Amino acid sequence: MKLSDFDYPVVKNLIAKYPAEPRDSAKLMVVHRSTGEIEHRTFADIHEYFKKNDCLVLNETRVFPARLIGRKEKTNAKIEVFLLRELSKDEHLWDVIVDPARKVRIGNKIYFSDDLMCEVIDNTTSRGRTVRFNYDGDFFKLIDAVGQTPLPPYIKRDAEESDKDWYQTVFAKTVGAVAAPTAGLHFTKQLLGKMKKKGINVTSVLLHIGQGTFRPVEVEDLTKHKMDSEYYEIPPTACIAVNRAKDAKRSIFVCGTSTVRALESSVTTMRQLTPARGWTDKFIYPPYDFKITDKLITNFHMPKSTLLMLVSSFAGYDLTMKAYKKAIKEKYRMYSYGDAMLIL
Repeated sequence: MKLSDFDYPVVKNLIAKYPAEPRDSAKLMVVHRSTGEIEHRTFADIHEYFKKNDCLVLNETRVFPARLIGRKEKTNAKIEVFLLRELSKDEHLWDVIVDPARKVRIGNKIYFSDDLMCEVIDNTTSRGRTVRFNYDGDFFKLIDAVGQTPLPPYIKRDAEESDKDWYQTVFAKTVGAVAAPTAGLHFTKQLLGKMKKKGINVTSVLLHIGQGTFRPVEVEDLTKHKMDSEYYEIPPTACIAVNRAKDAKRSIFVCGTSTVRALESSVTTMRQLTPARGWTDKFIYPPYDFKITDKLITNFHMPKSTLLMLVSSFAGYDLTMKAYKKAIKEKYRMYSYGDAMLIL
């Protein structure tokens, strides 16, 4: 398949600027792969599609306020520094994107507060830089105080204080993502409690989502696209839960494309999940043989995105495009703060 196959018209007034409140009041489109049937429900109803001893896998990554606004020494020019990933904890080195890039050169120092500054030590791309932070205290506590929630570029508004909670799943645990695993934003603690009470085994893996999730694919030939590497961990507890469900012929429900990529990056030849930690650049596009994922919970994704390609791999291209046309017709809210889809 080609990049142009995954295009569709964006309806700007359907791009959600704010989340549904409460979280589980979002719409839920239920897509049945076996029949092509499409249902329209509410996310709070999702537990009805699970059976006892099914397994739900979540991504426990926690978003940090990665967008920092600082002032350049001497000129006092306003500079935005967007944190991408930590290169060295001991040396406080980070990969970042700066804006405006033309004003940021090697050797420049940028101040964010009395306790936090960085020095530019290398150019990586036209907008990319490597910086060394200098600070007193706990780094993530400092950026919690001065940083902004890294809302996706298609949400055309400034981040607000409420986004610090809304752009974070209720099960977020390990700090490291610059984008939320958005399918998980719809879960409430009450809904997860109801599912556990029903006998559904809820487990977690980790994949720190990077800004590459929003990077457009720029090659028509998908085999030539290279994904950005993202850190992931598959703990033994998740392997036990997933493999036990598989052995018992129960369904594995996977929440989010990031969780799918983590799981599908650590599979044995016997199609069992195995513990792992490291970096993955796994790119899933049609056709693809899913080894772990039986059912998929996801949001509605941007055209030509690697996320849409993964969903098309799972649901089938024609059914995915049919579902997206129906979503637009039925005025589903799109993208990170938008509504959800359950693919059975």
